[in-house]
Amino acid sequence: MIRAAHSIALLAIWPAIALSETGYDAWLRYAPVTPSAVQLYTRLPAAVFASGASPVFQAAQQELVRGVRVMLGKTLHIESRLSSRDAIILATFDALPGVVPGVSRPPSAVGGSYLLKTLARNGHFILLIAGADDRGVLYGMFALLRRMALERDIENLDEFASPYAPVRWTNEWDNLDGSIERGYAGRSIFFENGHVVADLTRARDYARLLASIGVNGCTVNSVNTDPRTLTSAFIPELARIAEVFRPWGVRMSIAIDFSSPKSAGGLDTFDPLDPRVAGWWKQKADEVYRAIPDLAGFVLKADSEGRLGPSAYGRTHADAANLIARALKPHGGLLFYRAFVYDHHMDWRNPKNDRARAAYDNFHPLDGQFDDNVVLQIKHGPIDFQVREPVSPLLGALVRTNEAVELQITQEYTGQQRHLCYLVPMWKQALDFDLHASGRVTYVKDLVSGRTFQRPAGGFVGVANVGLDTNWLGHDLAMANLYGFGRLAWDPNLSAQEIADAWTRQTFGQDALVVETIVSLLMESWPVYEAYTGPLGAGTLTDIIQAHYGPGIESSERNGWGQWHRAGADGIGMDRTVATGTGFIGQYWPFVARMYEPLADCPDELLLFMHHVPWTYVLHSGKTVIQHIYDSHYDGAARAQTYADRWRQVRGRIDEPRYQAVLAKLEYQAGHAIVWRDAVCDWFLRTSGIPDARGRVGHHPGRIEAESMSLDGYAVETVTPWETASGGKAIGCLQPSCSASFRFEGNSGLYDLAVQYFDEHDGVADYTMTVNGRIVFEWQANDTLPSDQPNGHTSTRKTARGISLRTGDEVRIEARPDRKDHADLDYIEITPAPAR
Repeated sequence: MIRAAHSIALLAIWPAIALSETGYDAWLRYAPVTPSAVQLYTRLPAAVFASGASPVFQAAQQELVRGVRVMLGKTLHIESRLSSRDAIILATFDALPGVVPGVSRPPSAVGGSYLLKTLARNGHFILLIAGADDRGVLYGMFALLRRMALERDIENLDEFASPYAPVRWTNEWDNLDGSIERGYAGRSIFFENGHVVADLTRARDYARLLASIGVNGCTVNSVNTDPRTLTSAFIPELARIAEVFRPWGVRMSIAIDFSSPKSAGGLDTFDPLDPRVAGWWKQKADEVYRAIPDLAGFVLKADSEGRLGPSAYGRTHADAANLIARALKPHGGLLFYRAFVYDHHMDWRNPKNDRARAAYDNFHPLDGQFDDNVVLQIKHGPIDFQVREPVSPLLGALVRTNEAVELQITQEYTGQQRHLCYLVPMWKQALDFDLHASGRVTYVKDLVSGRTFQRPAGGFVGVANVGLDTNWLGHDLAMANLYGFGRLAWDPNLSAQEIADAWTRQTFGQDALVVETIVSLLMESWPVYEAYTGPLGAGTLTDIIQAHYGPGIESSERNGWGQWHRAGADGIGMDRTVATGTGFIGQYWPFVARMYEPLADCPDELLLFMHHVPWTYVLHSGKTVIQHIYDSHYDGAARAQTYADRWRQVRGRIDEPRYQAVLAKLEYQAGHAIVWRDAVCDWFLRTSGIPDARGRVGHHPGRIEAESMSLDGYAVETVTPWETASGGKAIGCLQPSCSASFRFEGNSGLYDLAVQYFDEHDGVADYTMTVNGRIVFEWQANDTLPSDQPNGHTSTRKTARGISLRTGDEVRIEARPDRKDHADLDYIEITPAPAR
């Protein structure tokens, strides 16, 4: 009877929850379990007893009650004392002897470890959630709720888990004015108008999400920080953020400016060897810790991209790091020193110059000179979060220095949360890579966790940049990257597939078609994005000077930024060999260097990162380099075209708001993948002079260029860079309204009409498509793409589907510009409508 009543209750609440999704709860939706899984939880006790009363313990109890109530329709009761009946017990390992005699502390427990165990005591069912500390109890509680959300048995539990590394942090690049550097999901959840926001509800809820995946630290401000961050007036504001983090076991950290003693502290110097500067940092650290006793530490970007650093006084990075680390040491704080240090004014004419060498050249000579509470924060690749990079050799070169790997959750170079790009497979390749340090097997995950060389600190840092968008990252499917980072930081031995599966089930439910569709899309998305953007390790080929988003192939050449691909009439690629190039490959241990140095042995996917080769060089695949570039871009764009139709299969199986939001993203991606395809292929055709063997590049049947149409008010304009518009030209309207028209010359039938236009963020132009004067499609250019010019960032596609056309019909686009958005048009592409 109890089981039947419980099932009825679940059925009653299920539909109401499914209808009101926003993405805000992410993977903590706690959707009601399916009726078939109810029997798995019939023995779940209703009583909850906790051996502790800290804010973390209280959060764990409240979250457990919340999760069970929503998933099972069952209300748990918090008990003030342990009674002799079935119970869920929350306790630290130290408290076990007095609470559950006979259960001992696991010998390998570290901070954050937890134990889930079911016991039979005096005829009663006990479900034990025990932790090495309060955080461990919290993590164990979330692990139990995760099992339930995944509809796994809880009656025979004996699960012990420990975090792989002590450091599992996110960095948020938020500015005090509320903007977010490389953030693509709205404004800051922490700051606005130079102050901490009044309502920190979202900050609290973000800490809850982080805790649920084992993240234990969060740097709340940008590494390009404002010196005001450490002023006496601002520290109490930061303390408010730390306060809402605290119940979730997330320790706040602060990015600092190295010049602060001078820029904000009244000194005439910030020389790290000046005793007055050391005194200033000690006093400032003491002040911060009085306000925030559990501060995790500071993060420092120095001598990089215009940030001031120790080189101003001829000092070393070790001098700078140790100065601040010693001020933090009495408080148990860590100093994270970013190894992202390079010269962005390099002479591109010198073939020996190489940005990829910079991190190793700057920091390897200093190995062993950093204090034990300094952690070098090293990007996983030697350039800057490109779609494909080798692992940074610095990660394997530091034997006597703590290190953490920096991964980027926000998709700065991988589609900016407009393109689906699940990054966990990329991270797995990096973390599982054997750098063979000291001549033995040494995986990156073991190096950065401190396991290889027995370092006291280290781990994983993810640049997240969540924002005020309801779903945190702007794209519902992008949240798989945040979830995946936390799960990998806790256990890097998890596979990308199992992380994707668990995230999907918790976020969208148990429907088999939904799970299969989303997991397959996620797992394909990184290779597909790589295919239509950056080939063979050449880099993402985006506009590196401005938005880092759309194609801008030429932008990485002939400037000081050092992201060169050295493309010319003779070939393409950076020669980074020891024998004839920059010597970068020699920074690896010999075992790895032998993989990359010989041209014949270098993996295809990194060929152009390591070698300069002729366009006709034959890859291991049997294709020439230039033909691979053409084929991969056409194949990648074609695969991206399938995403929306595959997504349409799940309509009615998930909530409509998220269904529509994701569909819009995937339809946009399909169009922008074509922009990428054409821009890259056209640029390489012009540069190499070698045509596509399959005749596709530069030939577009069914495409009507806007400049070839009959124009009323529109004027032809040149687009920069040229490759980001078909034929290098578009049309713009400088009048209140304009039109462009043509006569359809094909056979009568049903067609899809794709309009390629430019959606600038400096206005909202209106468009209407008519056939023989009859309106068939209307839309507005109301996206917020990252440019106010017609280019690869703003080139966008809208498709009118299933339009009946007869030979000779007039197709017209009528446009009304708005402010500086001139309703620019590139072309219309007409293709037969597929059967639907």
